[in-house]
Amino acid sequence: MERLNTILHELGISKVKLAKYLGVSRQMIYNYLELEDLNKWPKDKKVLLLNLLGIKNSKDLDNIKVDTDYINEVETRMENLLQNVNEKFKYDANVYEGLSKKNRELLMNIIDLIKEDLADNDGSEYFTYLYLYHFIQAMRTSKELRYILSYVAKSACLTKPTAYVFDEDEEFVFESIMFSAMTLYHNSNGLSKKKITELHKRFLKQIEQKKEEKLSRTLELTTYRIRALKELGYTEINEKNSNEVLEKIAEIEARGVI
Repeated sequence: MERLNTILHELGISKVKLAKYLGVSRQMIYNYLELEDLNKWPKDKKVLLLNLLGIKNSKDLDNIKVDTDYINEVETRMENLLQNVNEKFKYDANVYEGLSKKNRELLMNIIDLIKEDLADNDGSEYFTYLYLYHFIQAMRTSKELRYILSYVAKSACLTKPTAYVFDEDEEFVFESIMFSAMTLYHNSNGLSKKKITELHKRFLKQIEQKKEEKLSRTLELTTYRIRALKELGYTEINEKNSNEVLEKIAEIEARGVI
């Protein structure tokens, strides 16, 4: 297995890419590579690896010479197989329906990463991705959350620091303030505990106010709906009357009648 590890390293095939090629988790790749003999791998995974390397059995590993031509051959085989697998998966899954090729690939990569983390973790990652789900929900009504994503991508050196795909002026200001806040966070030992506690109280108070506003708005809309149904002579909203009821709700709201 030492020879196999050397070949993979010389080919520049990462554990993540090999895992994707074999259709297993990254942790499973580590488990495979810890085995003493390639013949102890699951048969289907061993065949996939042999096909990738262009050999018939594990004994041929010693005969592999990694040069430019061989690297290109292996990369071509991997890309072709991944493309075939990905295309089949993308078109078979309804979740990708209606998306452009670029958007399908992005969504598939996101799903692959999340699946890998959730499969390899003992359960704590669940809350990380639950919060991410809530983040995406909230992002629909808060442009600042998009700026946070941009800031994180730039801080991690995953995108150009001078790239602005949203509102450049607002992003520039947001990133500057975010950098200041993160610097303050990393040096929080020098901050007054009393001041930090007061700031957190204000944070909690703001959340409570938002909850109250949301509840108030929900009650208000419920009242509008009941009044609209009453004025139209209906007892419920259904497919046939939904547009009419919604128009009546908008009319009542505009009149300011509760």
